Amino acid sequence: ENELFTSLTAARNYVESLKLRPLLMLEDEAMKDFEGIQTEDPNSVVVGLSPSNFHYKRLNEAFNLLKNRASLIAINKSRYIKTDDGLSIGTGAFVSTLEFASDKKAHVIGKPSKDFFHLALKELDPKLQPHEALMVGDDVRDDVLGAQQAGLIGALVKTGKYLLGDENKYGEPNYVFENLEEMAQFVLGQEKK
Repeated sequence: ENELFTSLTAARNYVESLKLRPLLMLEDEAMKDFEGIQTEDPNSVVVGLSPSNFHYKRLNEAFNLLKNRASLIAINKSRYIKTDDGLSIGTGAFVSTLEFASDKKAHVIGKPSKDFFHLALKELDPKLQPHEALMVGDDVRDDVLGAQQAGLIGALVKTGKYLLGDENKYGEPNYVFENLEEMAQFVLGQEKK
């Protein structure tokens, strides 16, 4: 578990470093990452994927905190996610709603933030340079192009929330793989060279 670096890990570290007291708009599973964090009298709003929090009353609570000088922190700004029922609206739509209404810009912790990719590399191996790392994801904008903007090699895998033609719509991935098995074979082939 300690080897996994997630946007939730990065967000907790950010909140702790600034000694923030956030209103956490997170599902119960994600709340575990914030155990022990002071949340009384919030001075910030942390927004993650949380369908149970994305209703008028809760969004309005966050909006009022933001209008009263709280800071806005986004776990990510994903446009959509893949669920068992197909595609669903991602965190980004709700973060954008709060940004628009409050006239505040969110500090984005996770993808596609360059800082997130650089922090993840540092956690993996402090000597690892961005151009030496391959980032593989199913979201061409947030995963692949975000990684490329941070100096990593970006590869798109045609699984998960990939949609036909994504590799040609927003930018050019360094590599495109049909599935994770094809990606693994590619990586293993590179190690032999």
